[in-house]
Amino acid sequence: MLPVQKFAALGAFIGLFLAGSVAAADNPPADTAAQKALAKDAVCTTCHNESWRVPILSLYQTKHGNRADPKAPNCQSCHGQSTGHQQDPAGVHPEVVFGVKSKNVSSAEDRNGTCLGCHKTGLRMHWSGSEHESRDVSCSNCHTVHIANDPVLSKATQPEVCYACHKTQRAQTHRISTHPILAGKMACSDCHNPHGSTGPKLLVKNSVNETCYTCHAEKRGPFLWEHSPVVDDCTNCHTPHGSTNAPLLKARVPWLCQECHSGDHGAAINSGANLLNGNATTINGMLPPANQSPRTQTNARACLNCHVLIHGSNHPAGAKFQR
Repeated sequence: MLPVQKFAALGAFIGLFLAGSVAAADNPPADTAAQKALAKDAVCTTCHNESWRVPILSLYQTKHGNRADPKAPNCQSCHGQSTGHQQDPAGVHPEVVFGVKSKNVSSAEDRNGTCLGCHKTGLRMHWSGSEHESRDVSCSNCHTVHIANDPVLSKATQPEVCYACHKTQRAQTHRISTHPILAGKMACSDCHNPHGSTGPKLLVKNSVNETCYTCHAEKRGPFLWEHSPVVDDCTNCHTPHGSTNAPLLKARVPWLCQECHSGDHGAAINSGANLLNGNATTINGMLPPANQSPRTQTNARACLNCHVLIHGSNHPAGAKFQR
């Protein structure tokens, strides 16, 4: 292309660009979805601004306030249109009032219904009929929506939210043997699903053992020689929230063992009795050790010194969990 033709083409392009700019100025584009959402929010944030007694505007630092996301709700999506409140803010409350301490708070059913309008799948599919739902616990009892970092969503701060109701568990986690909850390495939701579960105690799995096996996989088995209370329920021997006996045992050894193995271990051996599967419970009956002979009370003070594989053994000679 000749130099003259190049300049002509460039001039034509600039002319088209300028013409388009003028046309755009004369006919501005329609408001985007984000601008429309902000316009709706402005009806509320005119009064509920940064000077309001409860933090509100930090909502825009959360997923709910992401105006680039067309699915993100606005104020009216959660609180209702609340036309009466807009006309008489002092006399009429919003259609749905969240919070815990407000005297005008809406019913748990109304608050939960608003949240479940969007959050009704995944971990929340078992909410209906769950322990929390049946006790009128609402989403806003645990979640704080308008702040950038919801405490219940962080492992470091989540337990304090749960402890507001579960005070016994708060005390247990301060015992000498606990899961690493206070260290921020675990949270309540690692074992429990607060939104509902098919298992007991809102556990994330269908049973206590399956929940424990998510971390303690080496205890799962199956083993050649299995210990009945272990197969039945881990909480037969352990208390999960905290104990004064390591490792999270419900009682000290040998008293924990003697809750089942209450026979006179020494007398059974001396009398030639048959110790089926290492269970010496038939010599002196099922009386507590305190009601038995002194020799019975003092035997087996360190059961785990010999029975080291108490969770199960795969050794051909491990019937008594000694190897």
